[in-house]
Amino acid sequence: MKKSFFKFLAKVNKVLLPSYSKKRLDLAKASKFQLALVGWRYYVTTNALD
Repeated sequence: MKKSFFKFLAKVNKVLLPSYSKKRLDLAKASKFQLALVGWRYYVTTNALD
C-alpha cells in the first residue's frame, strides 16, 4: 500500500510541481523553498521506486 501511495504522489508531483532540472536550476543559487521542493520530489521518487 505504501508503494502505491508514493507512486500516486509522484504522478501528482509531476503535474503540479515545477521541474527544476528542465529549467537548469543551479542548486548553489537556489532558494530554501526551491531546495525543499527538490528534496520533497527526491523523497517521493525514492519511495515510489523501492
